[in-house]
Amino acid sequence: MKTMSVKEASQKWGITERRVSTLCNKGRIPGTVKSGKIWRIPCDAEKPADLRVKNGTYQKGKKMKNLPMPVGISDYRLASTQYYYVDKTLMIKDFLDERPMVSLFTRPRRFGKTLNMDMLRTFFEKTEEDTSIYFKDKKIWACGQAYREAQGKYPVIFVTFKDIKRNTWEETYQHISKIIIKEFERHSELLTSSQCSEYEKAYYRKVVEDRADKTDMMTAFGNLSQMLDEHYGIPPIIIIDEYDTPIQQGYMRGFYDEVILFMRNLFSGGLKDNKHLSYGFLTGILRGAKESIFSGLNNLKINSILDTKYSEYFGFTPDEVRAMAESEGMSDRVDEICAWYDGYRFGNTDIFNPWSVINYFSNDCQPRAFWQATGSNDIIGEVLSLAEDELMDQLKSLLQGQSLLTYIDTNVIYPQIKDNPSSVFSFLLVAGYLKVVKTDFSFSGDFMCEVALPNREITIVYNKEILQKMTTLIPQSTAISIQEALYTKDAQQLQTQMSKLLMQSASYYDTVGESFYHGLVLGLCAMMDHRYDITSNRESGEGRYDIQLMPKMKQDPGILIEFKAANKASEQELHTLAEAALEQIEERRYDTEMITRGVISIFKYGVAFSGKHAVVKMKQTSGKK
Repeated sequence: MKTMSVKEASQKWGITERRVSTLCNKGRIPGTVKSGKIWRIPCDAEKPADLRVKNGTYQKGKKMKNLPMPVGISDYRLASTQYYYVDKTLMIKDFLDERPMVSLFTRPRRFGKTLNMDMLRTFFEKTEEDTSIYFKDKKIWACGQAYREAQGKYPVIFVTFKDIKRNTWEETYQHISKIIIKEFERHSELLTSSQCSEYEKAYYRKVVEDRADKTDMMTAFGNLSQMLDEHYGIPPIIIIDEYDTPIQQGYMRGFYDEVILFMRNLFSGGLKDNKHLSYGFLTGILRGAKESIFSGLNNLKINSILDTKYSEYFGFTPDEVRAMAESEGMSDRVDEICAWYDGYRFGNTDIFNPWSVINYFSNDCQPRAFWQATGSNDIIGEVLSLAEDELMDQLKSLLQGQSLLTYIDTNVIYPQIKDNPSSVFSFLLVAGYLKVVKTDFSFSGDFMCEVALPNREITIVYNKEILQKMTTLIPQSTAISIQEALYTKDAQQLQTQMSKLLMQSASYYDTVGESFYHGLVLGLCAMMDHRYDITSNRESGEGRYDIQLMPKMKQDPGILIEFKAANKASEQELHTLAEAALEQIEERRYDTEMITRGVISIFKYGVAFSGKHAVVKMKQTSGKK
C-alpha cells in the first residue's frame, strides 16, 4: 500500500500538519499506521470531515441529512455551515484570475448578490478569527495554494444599501450616514493605531460621534481606506452592496439630484484613482451610465446579465437545482420547478430564480409566486402609466407567450424613463421580468434582444405587478368581483361589475376602443391562471377568438369571451352588439379547441362596450359532441 507523510497529507488536504497528526491520533483516518514516531497515511485516504465547533455562533458540525433551506440568509458563514448551501466559491477563483480593479455585478433582486458579497468579505478579510474554516470544504480551496494565499489577507470595508428606502433626502442621508458610521465602528483598532495620524483619528472620531457634515461623509470611503492601508500595510477591499437602491428611491420620491451628487462623490473618493484600494466590488440592479454615478471611473469592469463572466454565480444552475431536489428526495419535481422558476439566461448560462427555488423546498414543494412579495417596481408602473397603445399591445403579446425583438440600453438611467418610455423593456429585463431568448449587437454597440417571459412565476407576477399598473385605478374589490362572476357564471353580476369598473377607469384614457377593453379584461382574467391557461387572439375553429380560458382541471368550465365596442351606442344597440358577439363565437366555432380537449362545460360571453357602459350576454353549452 502506498502511503504519504503527515506533511504530504497536510499539503494535499489544505490543513495544518498539527491537525493531520491529531486526526491520526484519534483514529479518524482509516488505514493509518504508526512507524516509530512517524504516521504513514494511505495515499488514497480521504480528508476526514471537520467536526470541530468553531465558535459560539457558527458550528460546522456533521452535516444533517436534510439541511434547512437558507430563506433570507445573507450571512455567508451561517448559510454555509447551518443551511443547505450551493457552493459559489469558484467566483473567487474567477476574480483572482482576472483581478479587475473595480467590479460591478448587476442582477435582479433576490438573486444572491448580498450573500456573494458577504462570501467575498469572509474570504478576503483579515480578522482575528481563522475564517479559512469556512472554505476548506468548498471548491475554492481545492484550486491550489495560490488562491488559498489570498484568504484572510486584506482589510475590508463592507456596506449594503439594500434597505435604504426612505421618502425624503434628509431621511435617506441619515440612513446612509448610520451605515457608514457602523462600518467605521467595526474598525475601532484604527483609534489606537500608531500608523495613523492624530488628524486622521480626529476625523474618525467626528464620523463615529455623528458630528461629520455631508462633505466629511462624502470622503468617508477614501479616508477610511487610507487609514486601513496605513494600519495594516496593505490597501483594503471596498464592497458596496445594492448601490442603486437609494438612487431609485431618489428618482421616485423627487430627490434624485441630491442623492446622485452625494453618491457620486462617495464612490469616487473610495474607488476612483485611490492608491489605498486593492479591489472594489459593487452590486445593483442597474449598471448605470458612467456619466451619471460612476463619473470618470475608468477602472470599472461591468458584469451585467448579458455578459458571460460570472454568469453562473448569481442564481442556481440546472445541475445545482437537480442536486438540491435529489437532496430533498424530490427528484420527481424537477419538471415542476423548471416550469415555475427556470427560464432566465445570464450570459451563456441557464439560471433558476434562487429565492423562489429555496422557498419552494422550504414550503413543502408547493409552487407559488414567492418572488412577487420581495420588492416593488414603482418605476415600471410610472412608465406604463405613460405608455401608448403600441407598448401596451407588446406587453399583452408577452403575456400570451410570444416573444418580441427590442433594443436593450445597458446604460439606461432613471431620468431617461419619462423621456423614452420604450426603455421599459430594458428595466423589465434587468429587473428579472424578462428573459433573453436571443442576443445581437446593435449599431450603437448595445444590444438587440429577443425577449419573453421566463416562467410561470413571472407570468403571475407580470399580471399583478405589470398589467395592473396599466389600470392603476381598478379597486381590488372590483377586480375580485369580476373574477368571481366569470367563475360562477353570473352574467348579470359580470355586467354590473364591468360597468362599475368602466365608470371608474375609462374616463382616464384618451382611447377607449375595443383594444382598451380587451387589455383590461385580459389583465383581470390573467389573475385566474392558477386554474386556467389564458390565451388571446388565437385561432380556433374558423376564426380568432378574443380571450379563451382553458381549464386545467376537468371539473372547471371553459370560458370564451368575444368583445364588441361602439361609440355613443344606445343600450339597445349594446344588447344587439353583445348578441352579435355571442353569435360570432357560435358561428365561427371558437369552442373547437375546448371540445377537442374534452372540456365538459363551456361558458360563452358576448361583451359590448360603449364609453363607460357595458352589456354582457352569456350562453352555456356542453363540450361533448
